[in-house]
Amino acid sequence: MKRVLQFAGVGALALLVTGMFAISEAVAQTPVLTPIIVDTAAPIVVNAIKPKPKATGLVKFQGFVMHANIAQVTVRSKANEQAIQSFPLGEKASAKMQQIVDKGGYQYGDKITVYYDPQSLKAIRFKGKPSPPL
Repeated sequence: MKRVLQFAGVGALALLVTGMFAISEAVAQTPVLTPIIVDTAAPIVVNAIKPKPKATGLVKFQGFVMHANIAQVTVRSKANEQAIQSFPLGEKASAKMQQIVDKGGYQYGDKITVYYDPQSLKAIRFKGKPSPPL
């Protein structure tokens, strides 16, 4: 029992000494009271970002057919396999797609190039040879 009391006494003494050193370090830290001087004489010049003009022509999207019907076509990009885009078909493109669907339609993995309007993302025309139906 004496040993346990001696061990507890030494532990308490160690905690007391550690606490004294911690208090003396905290008191030694004094805040800096010098004011921060900001120079406001020189103006900060910020250039305004001008928006890029929208493209008026058609944009080309090359890839592989995932699904195609007379209303829309879904294409996986040739450059980036994770980029998948669906395009609603315009009137002329829909009529052309109807003719292709009557002959068997596009199959999964057929190469296709879609020309679309970048503002509405509507497919105006497309090129690509459909594979024969199975």
